[in-house]
Amino acid sequence: MTENTGKLYVVGIGPGLPEQMTTQAQEIIKTADCIIAAPLYQQFLRQGNIISQTETERTPDVLDSSMDRQSELATEAFQRVREGQTVVHISGGDPNVYGKSDLLFIIAQQQNITDIPIEVIPGVTAGLSGAAKLGAPLSSDFCTISLGSNWRDWTEIETKIQAAAEGGFVIVLYNCWRNYSQAIDVLQAVHAPETPVAVFSDIGRKDAGRHPNGEDHHITTLGDIDEINSHINGMSTSILVGNENTVIWSNNHRKYLITPRGTEVPEKFQQSL
Repeated sequence: MTENTGKLYVVGIGPGLPEQMTTQAQEIIKTADCIIAAPLYQQFLRQGNIISQTETERTPDVLDSSMDRQSELATEAFQRVREGQTVVHISGGDPNVYGKSDLLFIIAQQQNITDIPIEVIPGVTAGLSGAAKLGAPLSSDFCTISLGSNWRDWTEIETKIQAAAEGGFVIVLYNCWRNYSQAIDVLQAVHAPETPVAVFSDIGRKDAGRHPNGEDHHITTLGDIDEINSHINGMSTSILVGNENTVIWSNNHRKYLITPRGTEVPEKFQQSL
């Protein structure tokens, strides 16, 4: 690394609008010489004035990101860093949860690119943001499983879903725009029909996302799973499936999901109840 070398940041911007982005992420994006981001994420960043909507001397170069250009964009990012630029590669949610970090590191590894400093900035992933909307569904052990089959075959995905369900994990399914009915079939073979399920789309995006009705979530059960069909809306949709201890609870305002941390309440907590 030379004295004039810049830096490559892989920045998680959270599930949607900048209000759920960390301060660190915002500050790094504002100092960038070049920003690589999908058009929808560019829109979010401009709405929050993270990327200026007017041209100034500090206006960064903004490049459109797409899955079929990852290698090309990585090569350009590496070259810009060598020229001394600060390059920010935007990832929705968190870069390490089905985000962009592995793609950049794998390309660097395969091409033996060792001179580029890379730093990953975390963000709130959709599963956690969606869980917050639902109440307390992830208070016990949970896992995330992507239904995307571009990187592996369905048999591997199915095996993981079954193992997670049999292990009693609360499961958050990502990339539910395809294969979700097959995933539900696997879960129904393990769990009882009354097992709580929630589907959520465009969490953190209000009316700025892809869902025609804006930010959306719906709570039901595996036995009434057909209710979710109208709520599935592409890659921004996730499905949360509870375990045998997850319950649906309603107060005077709305429904929630609750998964107790364990089957026994410690004595010191019982005394305060």
